[in-house]
Amino acid sequence: MLEFLKANWSDILAHIAQHLWLVFISIAIAVVIGLPLGVLITRRKRLRGPVLGIANVMQTIPSLALFGFLIPLPFIGGIGPRTAIVALVFYALLPIIRNTVTGILGVDRNVREAAVAMGMTDRQVLFQVELPLAMSVILTGVRVAVVITIGVAIIAAEVGAGGLGEYIFRGLRMDDNRLLLAGAVPSALMALVADFGFSLIERRFDSTNPRTRAGKPLRALAWAVLVLGVALMGYAAWRGIKSRSSSSLSHGHVTVGSKDFTESVLLAEIVAQMLEARNIEVDRRFDLGGNLAHSALVGGQIDLYPEYTGTAFTAILHHQPITDPKAVYDQVQREYSSQFNLWVSDPLGFDNTFAILVRGEDARRLNLRTVSGAATHARQWHAGFGHDFMVRPDGYAGFARAYGLQFAGTSEMALDLTYTALASHKVDLIAGNSTDGRIAALDLVQLEDDKHYFPPYEAVFIMRPTADDVVKDEYVRRRPLMDIMGRLAGAISTDEMRKLNFEVDGARRDKKVVVHEWLIKKGFIN
Repeated sequence: MLEFLKANWSDILAHIAQHLWLVFISIAIAVVIGLPLGVLITRRKRLRGPVLGIANVMQTIPSLALFGFLIPLPFIGGIGPRTAIVALVFYALLPIIRNTVTGILGVDRNVREAAVAMGMTDRQVLFQVELPLAMSVILTGVRVAVVITIGVAIIAAEVGAGGLGEYIFRGLRMDDNRLLLAGAVPSALMALVADFGFSLIERRFDSTNPRTRAGKPLRALAWAVLVLGVALMGYAAWRGIKSRSSSSLSHGHVTVGSKDFTESVLLAEIVAQMLEARNIEVDRRFDLGGNLAHSALVGGQIDLYPEYTGTAFTAILHHQPITDPKAVYDQVQREYSSQFNLWVSDPLGFDNTFAILVRGEDARRLNLRTVSGAATHARQWHAGFGHDFMVRPDGYAGFARAYGLQFAGTSEMALDLTYTALASHKVDLIAGNSTDGRIAALDLVQLEDDKHYFPPYEAVFIMRPTADDVVKDEYVRRRPLMDIMGRLAGAISTDEMRKLNFEVDGARRDKKVVVHEWLIKKGFIN
């Protein structure tokens, strides 16, 4: 762990800074909206129920679902920090509004009446009497909002907003406790510091407990937190400026996306490094969950991302599975052009189909080679499948019908966790990916799809036709992306892809280093 921290401290600090920035901006906006709104509904009683009701509803929507609702919306949607901030503001509003109302309405009526009797206007009563007396309760609401926002901001990584969630999701995907701790520990410490700091500040404003008015220590704490936050955010900004300055001779700018699993990130990183080798600036938007990469591409927020023909054919175009690779590719290419105005590259050379996996010890003990052979044991087995596999048209429902599978039980979970569950004997069969490096690392066996249920999943890149228009100099006027796609066509075998995945998931090496070594070995970069 110490070696990991020594090698990655700079990147960890940058992610902490991103996380702090998301929380700070979201809370600032929520306070600007929530505090006046809370004051308003103390003066307009008929608005109190609807406003608090709407805020309550927003709080009950699951965070990932709220991000999904926001993505397609114009102006506030899409991928990146903007969508995350909007969602985080929604979650922070309820405690701020509710505590503002509670604090103001909780002011002793006799105190309010005495202020009015002294000739104070409603505005003076609010700012000189009610808000000062209610400040401790209001700050409690802000404290709760900050702690909630620090936790929910973890999910922001799923929409490409950065932050510590990237480490947590990578750790889950790679079953790497170092990554999990690198994301979880700073996030937990942030929440604890925020909770403790705000509790001290609340006591500073608590009119019923004058002994806690330790002004100097509280001011020192406030300044320390402020300086730390500014330093971290400044560090993140410096990294960004440094990164941009290193590309000051860039001949264009391309945004490369990926889905939220190792292989997709590796394929996207291959293109990113090949572009950078041509002195083209690259913005990475990796780890996009579900079909978010497709939505981002259609919306013009990324320029290309790796996809699989079977996934495009069934999950995006909503066709029933077929097994002819050429027919699938041709139809995907034709319909992506006509429906979305997107270009599909030539296949990269490998087919990453669903892999029906069992433990190696069970396969050897029961002499299992095919899915049909495993079907005879299914009634005694517990299966674990990813969320995507459970809902896809080429997923569980059709698969179970084709093989007559009836399990003792099935669990739906994150795809990355199914590998861990299988290796630790929590489930007995899963649907993974055929090129996943963890198959060899965990001694798993892929069963043959002897009824040929699954369609072909040839790896390709989906790209906006205008993506090459970023070129601004004759030096790279050869349309670099099209040239890169031509060089990658058929260049990656199934065995090579599995080895690349293993280097990241099994050997736990840095994906950028793994990709760089492979590109040099293949002669794609110097």
